[in-house]
Amino acid sequence: MLPDLEQLIQLQRLTNTAIEAQRALEAIPERLDELDGQLTAHVEAVTEANDRLAQKKTERQGVEKNLAEVQARLSRFKDQLMSVKTNKEYTAMQHEMATAEADVQKLEDVILEHMLEFDELKTAGETTEATLEINRAEIEQIRATLESERTDLERVIAKASGERGKLSETIGEPARQLFDRIAKRSAGIAVVPAHNGHCTLCNVRLRPQVFNQILLNTALIQCDSCKRILYHDSNSAENS
Repeated sequence: MLPDLEQLIQLQRLTNTAIEAQRALEAIPERLDELDGQLTAHVEAVTEANDRLAQKKTERQGVEKNLAEVQARLSRFKDQLMSVKTNKEYTAMQHEMATAEADVQKLEDVILEHMLEFDELKTAGETTEATLEINRAEIEQIRATLESERTDLERVIAKASGERGKLSETIGEPARQLFDRIAKRSAGIAVVPAHNGHCTLCNVRLRPQVFNQILLNTALIQCDSCKRILYHDSNSAENS
């Protein structure tokens, strides 16, 4: 194999390693934001559950206050009943007492409903809080894993970049400049294998004589379409 071609292939592999690691590294902040969003949603769910619980408690206290007022009114009616002087007054007082007693029953029923609803909301709130703690622990574990991945990826990028720099110094100037020009305009991809008579990047069919030359790996040959440098990978099955 042409020495420059062999070195360019290795240079591309190092570049690919750095590109893939950089892509994964750049995805980490978004993944962390997603985790923050998930945690925020769980926290908001707990807050909403607590708010509903507090509201239900306030509503029940309001009904209990009304009940106390009606019970006080009923007590006054009972005290006044003994002092009425006419049947008409007695009948009117009994009517007021019956109305108050009915109101007491209704309010007690409402309070019972509030208590049952409060218990249901309390149970739901406790479940929501438990879910929050479980998810918080899971999210923190994932966050720690991502931070570890970040460190590993930064190490991979630094290592690949360092090796790439050293390798570049050993490549002939024309070959290196050709690589750099192609990589600059092609998202870092300057060297790709040819397979079954096609460029594996743009999938354009190569002229037979060009593909036959590529199989020899003795020259820097570019794809007529995408202009990448092509080579024959002896480790893969080829059909000319």
